[in-house]
Amino acid sequence: MAALVAFVTAPGGRAALVGDAPDARPEGGALGTSGPEAVGPVAELARRAAELEAAGDVRWVWWSAGADAAALAGAAVPVARCWDVAEAHRLLAGGWEATPQVAWATARGLDRAGLPEATRGDLFDFDAAAPMPELSDVGLGRVVRPDGYLDPDAGTDGWHPDDDTLLAWARTALECARAQQSALAEVGPRAVAAARSESAAAFLCLELARDGLPVDRATAEQMIAEAAGARPTDEAHARRIRAERDTTVLRHTPGRETTDLRNPVQVKELLASVGVVVPNTRKWVLEPFRDTHPVVDALLEWRKAERIATTYGYPWLDAHVGPDDRLRGGWTACDGAAGRMTAQNGLHNLPTALRPAVAAHPGHLFVRADLGQIEPRVLAAVSGDEAFAAATRADDLYAPVAAALGVDRPVAKIAVLAAMYGQRSGAAGEALKDLERTYPVAMGYLDAAYAAGLRREPLRTFGGRLIRLDAVLADVPAESAAAYDAARGRFARNAVIQGSAAELFKAWAATVRATTRDLGAQIVLCLHDELLVHVPAQHAEEARARLEQALTDSARRWTGSSRVRFVADASIIHRWSEAKD
Repeated sequence: MAALVAFVTAPGGRAALVGDAPDARPEGGALGTSGPEAVGPVAELARRAAELEAAGDVRWVWWSAGADAAALAGAAVPVARCWDVAEAHRLLAGGWEATPQVAWATARGLDRAGLPEATRGDLFDFDAAAPMPELSDVGLGRVVRPDGYLDPDAGTDGWHPDDDTLLAWARTALECARAQQSALAEVGPRAVAAARSESAAAFLCLELARDGLPVDRATAEQMIAEAAGARPTDEAHARRIRAERDTTVLRHTPGRETTDLRNPVQVKELLASVGVVVPNTRKWVLEPFRDTHPVVDALLEWRKAERIATTYGYPWLDAHVGPDDRLRGGWTACDGAAGRMTAQNGLHNLPTALRPAVAAHPGHLFVRADLGQIEPRVLAAVSGDEAFAAATRADDLYAPVAAALGVDRPVAKIAVLAAMYGQRSGAAGEALKDLERTYPVAMGYLDAAYAAGLRREPLRTFGGRLIRLDAVLADVPAESAAAYDAARGRFARNAVIQGSAAELFKAWAATVRATTRDLGAQIVLCLHDELLVHVPAQHAEEARARLEQALTDSARRWTGSSRVRFVADASIIHRWSEAKD
């Protein structure tokens, strides 16, 4: 079993390292009775951490990767195993809030309503943080109050601990991690493993932010120019370019040249003047009217160009693509709801038109892989439906489902997706009845989630993430309660699948990170169910094979068996746009 070693930091550039690995001691590092113990400048402690990582089987513990582990990522310490207290708490308790104080209270079984407030620095502050006798012997009393709660100032920007207090902060992180492991073990057999992969994903987020996404700047400039016009020289030039872009739409409606295309009310009036009456101007509403009048098609194309000009134009390129031609932004391992990874600065929302600009750097290639039909395959795994699991043995899951239902493949696909998203009307309705007869266990699993949503009862994903439904669509008018209950039920039946799929994806990403490091590979993008790996050209084929093997291995560990088959479409490409959709 890997030894737990805490690495925590404090404002002012100091860090502490405390662990229970007596045989893995850094050169010159002071040792406590149970393992390595050191305190000092962050850079120095990062070097000692690298020595520990190389010397032994270590699982790093920190309050959160963003707060404590940035120095290790910045120093390229190849962290193999870690435990992120914040991510483990989000799994255990649900939601987004995961401060050390909240995580500690939950792990120790303390009432969150009793969390103390941070000091205000005035005459009304009182010292409630005298050492706890029962904790002083293990070195926690400096940061744990007599009532059992953490010092509310600990870990905040204004906190300036001395060395002994910082060491106590590290020991407290270890204690919290151990308590979380025990609590998660009680949740279910997969919850501890899920916390470990969630923690690995949080550290991967630091590496993603550090390394960035390779970009061909010249191509990016060219594609922005094609969509949004030349780079403006001043504000007057920018206004002329906007006017020219607007003209491509307004020329189809003589007499309405003064319409502001950025005003939805005026756009609705413009459309109504040519006989296109719509409730709103969203893309999916306008799409069916493309052939009704040329202004609709022009408007939809204008929106693509406008989005690039305003969100992904020259200012975006200048601000977020560095001198090394890498697009960077912050990453998070969990969105607080279904547990999906998220990113800033366009990394998760880059328009398809700009994908040709995402290009491997000289001497490198991308290995791109995405999980095929991931949500229905996850449904087969989490529900335990043997008949549905048998369908996953096929490359195309929908083909055997269609055969079992006696319908065409498109109808089978619509039915399966409708079951997971709660749609029961239209073409899906009839096929859903056949689904319920043919795959009663899988459909029963979704129905149980729906019923829990109606009752506002909490659910857990396959990996143990708590989904709180009491706060979803909670404050609604009495006359709308039934409709909102149904919406909450639909949310619940999808959340248990989407959340579980996110857990599998992160377990796969963590495995890919671990098994391709020796090839010089970098994961540079995690997009829902898609990985983009930047690798030296001579290792691209080996990296592709390892990505596929990593899926087989991580899925077997995640499900506990091999009865459900997961597939990935992996290809070697130079530009992201070369990948199949």
